[in-house]
Amino acid sequence: MASRPNIVFFFTDDQRFDTIRALGNEAIQTPNLDRLAARGVAFTHAHIPCGTCGAVCMPSRAMLNTGRTLFHIEGSGQSIPASHTTIGEALRGAGYRTFGTGKWHNGGASYHRSFSDGDDIFFGGMADHWNVPAFHYDPTGKYQGALPYIENPMAERKVKYRHADHITCGKHSSEMVADAALAFLATCDGATPFYAYLAFLAPHDPRSMPKRYLDLYKPEDIRLPPNFMGGHPFDTGALHIRDELLAGFPRTPEETRVHLAEYYAMITHVDDQIGRVVAAVEEKGMLDNTIFVFAGDNGLALGQHGLFGKQNCYEHSVRVPLIFAGPGIPKGERRTAYAYLFDIFSTLCELVGVERPASVEGTSLVPAFADPAWGPRDILYFAYTDTQRAVKDRRFKLVEHVVGGKRTMTQLFDLLDDPWELTNLATDPAYAGKLAELRADLFRLRDEWDDRASEWGQRFWTAYEA
Repeated sequence: MASRPNIVFFFTDDQRFDTIRALGNEAIQTPNLDRLAARGVAFTHAHIPCGTCGAVCMPSRAMLNTGRTLFHIEGSGQSIPASHTTIGEALRGAGYRTFGTGKWHNGGASYHRSFSDGDDIFFGGMADHWNVPAFHYDPTGKYQGALPYIENPMAERKVKYRHADHITCGKHSSEMVADAALAFLATCDGATPFYAYLAFLAPHDPRSMPKRYLDLYKPEDIRLPPNFMGGHPFDTGALHIRDELLAGFPRTPEETRVHLAEYYAMITHVDDQIGRVVAAVEEKGMLDNTIFVFAGDNGLALGQHGLFGKQNCYEHSVRVPLIFAGPGIPKGERRTAYAYLFDIFSTLCELVGVERPASVEGTSLVPAFADPAWGPRDILYFAYTDTQRAVKDRRFKLVEHVVGGKRTMTQLFDLLDDPWELTNLATDPAYAGKLAELRADLFRLRDEWDDRASEWGQRFWTAYEA
């Protein structure tokens, strides 16, 4: 048996924190993620710091794979410089076979450094799920013809791609990723530890899946969230970016329910593929020596606050699912510690006994496994391009908005009494002290994160302070 535990990392695209049945969403079917949660620890307050471009998943993935904070990645994460060690690179250097499949949104060179094996690699940001322009593993690392990042508005929804029975098509991306992982697992002999990074393209739009999954969800049975709105009440600076164009204006309950039904169906389809991979690990006799990680790269509004994307600092967009299961990890437990995805790198290093690279900034979450009250931080920082900045403590959230070079809106929410972020307390005199306290935290974290030194921060803070 391998001297160190194996690692299987399931990473989904646009999956919100509240889309797992075992964690409270009774409208969705996720039996395999439920089993994973039963076998491990779910962090119910995991986050991303938002992002520095409309394709929030690109900086999110760069932060995840390097363990670095938002303004300490290069650009928006389109490429990862050699000075930023990746998870795969660190584990590969420690003797792991490293395998990567699916979406790699951070450049061919960093993929090549990270993985000794791979297949069905997608270097773009989004694709038709039935015809993904994926690459076979190239040991030279050239990947000629790899797709550059393109902001594709996809404004017209392609109904013909909603499920496989309506078109002649290739393999669905979720099955493509799982099949590649199964082929890799078949080559593992148990003598050498492996790290398998499975980056699904789902449930990102265009939302398509085999018809039997869509048939599980009737739009008329979908319950809309309390913060569903026909439109956002003010300009955020991102009201007409690509995600927001996937539904009509104003948002209607009927169309939003269709989107949610398709979203849930895609997640159930992904869940089945995750189950196939876990079953294969068990069949190989490696289950007890394998750490499983499940996470999503960012959230998604899908009608909440009248929004459909993730280009904002609301809970539905910055909170993500995060589960660890395997040797040394308690079973069936929940943790409320404030975590970021960039903490995963440090956590894995501690779990498998690999030295954390000097370039990594995240904090290991391992202490939370033994102590449910432990947390690496009590306040979080968020930033979206040059238009939004936010902080939240264990109860309140402050969001500041700059649009058109002007400071336009302040929001203050009591997340305990108002988890759907519906009541703005910023102008209530009773909360003036809390507002001032959170603004002081905002300025402190701005400096700690080197936000002002970034091109986005320069524009935001210049307008904010004018």
